[in-house]
Amino acid sequence: MTSSDEKYPADYVPRVHRAGVLAVTRVGTAMVRVTLGGTDMADYPTTGVGDEWIRIFFPDSPAEPVRLPELQGRGWVYDEGVEPSEMRTYTVRAWRAGEIDVDFVVHGDGVATTWATTVETGGEVGLTPPVGVYDRPPEATRQVLFCDEPGLPAALRIIETAPATVSSVLVCEVRAEGYGIVPSRDDVECIWLPGSGNGVAESRIPDVLSDMEITGQDAVWAATETRTSRAVRKILRRDKGLARGAATTMGYWIHDSEQWRATWDALGPDFADKVRDIFDSDLDDDEKTAVVDELYGSRGL
Repeated sequence: MTSSDEKYPADYVPRVHRAGVLAVTRVGTAMVRVTLGGTDMADYPTTGVGDEWIRIFFPDSPAEPVRLPELQGRGWVYDEGVEPSEMRTYTVRAWRAGEIDVDFVVHGDGVATTWATTVETGGEVGLTPPVGVYDRPPEATRQVLFCDEPGLPAALRIIETAPATVSSVLVCEVRAEGYGIVPSRDDVECIWLPGSGNGVAESRIPDVLSDMEITGQDAVWAATETRTSRAVRKILRRDKGLARGAATTMGYWIHDSEQWRATWDALGPDFADKVRDIFDSDLDDDEKTAVVDELYGSRGL
């Protein structure tokens, strides 16, 4: 993992930044890029990590100002009597001094999709400082990236900012033909899986990974639906024997999240305590994750 705090300028004071919409651009069949900047973004930092993520606070409607909280530890608080804004987590597609690009997958009518497809120049959101995750081992000569559409912006940035000495393989699930976005580099092997994952069909990523040769010189990054990420971790751990620290795997979203939440709630507080006890135990991080993955799978989560 990367400690993003160490990469911030020494005089930077973390806060929720008020960011204005500078441009809205369609960059793919189902992807909209929103460029954010403005006065309060002048000192907006970057971790320099390709998959750095941020929390975005949205206004009630695209034309209204957004209500911003204050950061407090790892969380945030609103003034008494202030209704909290809707918040979603996204990755930074590109960072430039004073502005960033965020790519939104267009699907359904959720808070973020509705905002990104209807907002005009001058609209605004709130942004937390970024947190980087991917820590490619320095000895890696190849990186293999697995994702679906929500993970594609981060995967593309990781690929495009990698050193020339590191080759990349991109395995991406898209809902249908024509939904992929090709990296700006031409030395990348792209494996597109149309009609796979993304809530439209069973994920094919575990099967593709099982058939791939992964060596000790490879770094693996995966950002997919949560259950798919668990399957990827299991294959890497059980079948590929990838060294600890050579893989970064994350669940970016949960298919049928309402049912998932209902299942979690039905398991009760004892189950939540059991999960918490595992993470508080003396097991190393890989073992903790493996035990929790098995526990979740056995309970239908």
